[in-house]
Amino acid sequence: MFKWVLVGLVVVGVALSGFSLIESGGDGDVTATAQLSAPQTDTSGFERAVAPLEWSFPRNYGAHRTYQTEWWYYTGNVRDPEGRHFGYQFTIFRRAIAPESEAASESEWRTNHMYMAHFTVSDIADQRFYHEQRFSRGGAGLADALPHDDAPDAPYRVYLEDWEIAAVEGEADLFTIRATSVNGFAVDLTLEALKAPALQGEGGLSAKSGVPGNASHYYSHSRLATTGSITLGEQVFAVEGLSWKDHEFSTSALGEDALGWDWFGLHFDDGRDLMIGQIRLVEGGKEPAFGGLLIEADGSTRYLPSDDFTITPTATWVSPHTGGEYPAGWEIRIESVDLTFTVTPLQPDQELYDSDPVYWEGAVELSGDVTGFGYAELTGYVDPMTRRF
Repeated sequence: MFKWVLVGLVVVGVALSGFSLIESGGDGDVTATAQLSAPQTDTSGFERAVAPLEWSFPRNYGAHRTYQTEWWYYTGNVRDPEGRHFGYQFTIFRRAIAPESEAASESEWRTNHMYMAHFTVSDIADQRFYHEQRFSRGGAGLADALPHDDAPDAPYRVYLEDWEIAAVEGEADLFTIRATSVNGFAVDLTLEALKAPALQGEGGLSAKSGVPGNASHYYSHSRLATTGSITLGEQVFAVEGLSWKDHEFSTSALGEDALGWDWFGLHFDDGRDLMIGQIRLVEGGKEPAFGGLLIEADGSTRYLPSDDFTITPTATWVSPHTGGEYPAGWEIRIESVDLTFTVTPLQPDQELYDSDPVYWEGAVELSGDVTGFGYAELTGYVDPMTRRF
């Protein structure tokens, strides 16, 4: 969710340096630190999200290269047979440098698209957080997102070198995620969609401010049955649980008064799912244009306007890596469905402190009127998002 800010910062550095891969990782040892800082590139000539799309799946699982920014975001909570709990995040981002018509070339190395990936594993039992990021150009087969306009019938596959999410051959709603870190952690997972894609906002048009075009096309595969393995060093754990997918594409930015955001993708034990969040403003309060979505057990959806819910912090955590002070618990109240519950991180330190901007993305647990698990994403607590993109 809201990943366009992160992706926009990496493009110029990778494009000009010509790196095919940059890595940095965590759990104490950092192999390299990538500094992501770049001015906003020209958005003229790119399509903007101004009206709902006519969605068609599985084609819309793939890339939409007339838009400048796009990402495929997966998070999940899984356990081994003994109950050992893990969280994971696997996200690949695409960013175009210029509109397609301006980037034609005969060279396989020249590219109009840059890719970035973030991969994390939270080991709840040992309270350890493993994280790594990679960057690559889209040329020479190093990274891509399929299908797209040049390959509209290709099976769904988004990859950055050997990190990938891909549809299982012949299956429309069965996918695999495979990624191995240089720091010794890995996932090999199979995900089965238990619900149809849920369209966020107005028919999939998710507004981020009141300015037309400050929006994304956005759907969620909110409930993905997940099985497979997680590797930590020499240990391999057979796991199962639930995952969440977000896919967004846009040519837009936050409003000029946006400071950061709190976002939650949550699985209720009763079969419902919830996307809820708030864009925090510089002078306080939240952006009224952005709301939430309650996805019922049968896949039907209910839009939640921003004035229908409150997200109230109940605790804080100070990062030993950056000094940033984050919320470390929340009470969420949804008036229209008379629902109140608390959200608690499964471990406090799930900060991607070697990213620029720094953000927190981690596994959480629910209690109160509903129980369950999910993921939270927190930005603007170390690096303000204002005018970053």
